[in-house]
Amino acid sequence: MKRLASDEGSTLLLTIFYAALCLCLVLVVVAATSLYLERKRLFTLADGASLVGAESFALDDVTRGNGRMRPTLTSSEVTSAVTAYLADTPADSFTNLVVERAVSTDGRSATVELSCNWAPPVVTLFIPRGLRIQVTSVARSVFS
Repeated sequence: MKRLASDEGSTLLLTIFYAALCLCLVLVVVAATSLYLERKRLFTLADGASLVGAESFALDDVTRGNGRMRPTLTSSEVTSAVTAYLADTPADSFTNLVVERAVSTDGRSATVELSCNWAPPVVTLFIPRGLRIQVTSVARSVFS
């Protein structure tokens, strides 16, 4: 009966539990930060690619309408400009980088959709081995 009334050793169990909880929390925060930064990097690449796609028109493709000059984009020009941009840009740090879509849907703007694989810095039970990140960027050329 004397043993049940004793609280000796209970602090050690609490310390071990809280240390494990803090370690799990740190690993989840590190993985979330890594995922956020990887998505921002991929979006920056897609943003640059969409800007290049929006500027892929020839001067002969500029028309005048409603008193304004407007370029006319084609999906084939946007796709070839985005492909050339990604070939010239160092994107080796992205795993399985894929151009999902590089088109001009309205003839005035370029839409670029990129995806890549993300892997967490530390694989644990709480965090998956990796995810597919997908971003979309739209850019338009405007004359003023």
